[in-house]
Parts: sequence; C-alpha cells; structure tokens
Amino acid sequence: MREAQRALEAPLFSGLPGDIEVSFEFFPPKSDKMGETLWQSVETLAPLGPRFASVTYGAGGSTRERTHQQVVRIQNEAGIPAAAHLTCVEATREQVDDVARHYWEEGIRHIVALRGDPPDGQSRYSAHPGGYANAAELIAGLKKVADFEISVAAYPEVHPDSSDRKADLDNLKAKFDAGATRAITQFFFEPECFFDFRDQAATAGIKGEIVPGIMPVMSFAAVQRMSGLCGTAIPHWMEGLFEGLDERPEARQLVSATIAAEMCRRLYAGGVRQFHFYTLNRAELSYAICHMLGLRPKA
Repeated sequence: MREAQRALEAPLFSGLPGDIEVSFEFFPPKSDKMGETLWQSVETLAPLGPRFASVTYGAGGSTRERTHQQVVRIQNEAGIPAAAHLTCVEATREQVDDVARHYWEEGIRHIVALRGDPPDGQSRYSAHPGGYANAAELIAGLKKVADFEISVAAYPEVHPDSSDRKADLDNLKAKFDAGATRAITQFFFEPECFFDFRDQAATAGIKGEIVPGIMPVMSFAAVQRMSGLCGTAIPHWMEGLFEGLDERPEARQLVSATIAAEMCRRLYAGGVRQFHFYTLNRAELSYAICHMLGLRPKA
C-alpha cells in the first residue's frame, strides 16, 4: 500500500532504486541496413544488463537461418544470454528437435517455445501431421533434447483461438506442467489487465513466473493492426493522444515513452519487478523507459 501511495504522488519516478530486471525481444533483419539498426539497438541496451534477449522466428521457420545467426551473435558478441524462438508450425518433431539440438551445441540454453501462428494464406492453425500439436507438447519434447530454460507466451486478454478464459489458463498451466520456466505476456495497455490476469492465473494453480510484455508504440496504425490479430484491447484515450503525430516521429516517441513508462510505474507499484520489452529493433524507447524506472548501465 505504501508503494501504491507513492505511485500517486509527484514526481512519479523519483527515488526508484533500479531494482528491476529486464529482457528484450528483437526480430531477425531482412536487409543489411536493418541488420545495422538491430545491432545498434543491441549495443545500446546491452549495458542495462538484461536477463536475456530473444529473437523471433517466422511462421513455418521462414526466418530460421537469420534467427539462428542473430541469436548466436547476441550471445557471443554482446555478452547477453540469448533466447531463440521456436515454433511447431510446418515442421516434424524430428526437424524441431534438430534445430533445438543445434542451438544447444552452439551454447544457447534458452528457448522461447511457441505453438506459432498460421502460415501466410491460412486463417486457422493446424498441426503438422508429424509435428508437435501445441506448445505444451513442444516444451516436453525440448526437455527431452536438453535441459533448456523455456519461456512461453501468455495472453492477459485470452488467446484468439481459446474458447474462453478457463481454457486459456488451462493451456498455460499445461505449459508450466510440461517444464516451462516463465510466461511472457502479450502486450497490453492497462495495468489492471495484467493484475487481473496474474490473480486469475494464481487461482488456477499456476505458480510460475509471469512477466508483463511491454510494447512501446512506434506507430499507432501498426498497433491497431497487431491488436486486432492478437485480441489486445486499445483504450479509447490512446487514439486521441497519438492523433496528429504521424508526421512528427520525435513527438510520437515522447508520447509513447510517457504512456509506456507510466504503465510500467503502475505495474511496479503493484509488485512487478521483471519486464520484457518488445523493442521492434529500436532501442530508444525501451532504454528511456528503463532509465525512468531507475535502471542504469552496469559496469
């Protein structure tokens, strides 16, 4: 309650001890120029001492090689524990296991295990006849390959393919029971959304770590598209705050950082000390938010 009271006082970010832990997500670049931007972002965020940095994986393994290259480079050159995304989509169990085994041989000890989205041109997910049917099966298979640290996805506003909240929580619990280390949530825009989900997960018997996924808004139009795909609600007030900023990227960044930092501060007031940032390969917003939460570069 004392911390909750502080969150209502001004200045909102004064006196934070920097006792948070952070992680960052990147996506594999499609060109050399995008690769330079990615690496600049990695180098900017590395001094904050992240727990890990993950690299996403395209549907059907479409970015498999680029994901692998970036994961190994982040771990070997940036000195950040790296996590590779791995999905079930359009691959046999043997193929997935081979990829995981290759990562282990390269020194990668952390996998973000996901069922995956339907490939382009398909509206619904369907399991490969010889593949893992879902994330829980994938996790169990990975644990047979090696003793990976495994992060999984969680959905505070229910996965679009789930019939209801109970089914969604049952699926999350199955992933933890199969060996998941932590769950990272889909992005959301209201702290109460995370707190309610955390409470519901605890009531469902889920004891594992649940980390909020934070996505600073780079483009409001892009956020609207992504939110429609993953079922994230956009608060009515957000559109007004970003109105008229399409041609003013610097101002848009300031607004975005303010909104995300305020939400993180309210999450902090509710006891959250771990945050996962969806960087979209841009460091400035995530760095600014971490700075406002008291995190400073480590020696």
